[in-house]
Amino acid sequence: MEANINISYKNTKEAKAVAKAVTPDNVKAPKGLLIKTTRSGVKISTKIMCQTRLETFISTIDDLLSAVSVAEKSLAAVKRH
Repeated sequence: MEANINISYKNTKEAKAVAKAVTPDNVKAPKGLLIKTTRSGVKISTKIMCQTRLETFISTIDDLLSAVSVAEKSLAAVKRH
């Protein structure tokens, strides 16, 4: 199974911050799971390849999107202050 998740931001600073926030997840992937996040300008791309169970694949996507959401909320909170 494979997924490519692409997200665009208003500026490079935001994209860089979110990419940095989710990139450590790339290191912790168990055997049979590849997670690769890259950034190009204002766009973040994450490729997920899963050779294990469907549940693992879905959980990985959910975890990634949750981490992105937390990073975005943190950026919004910092902007307000």
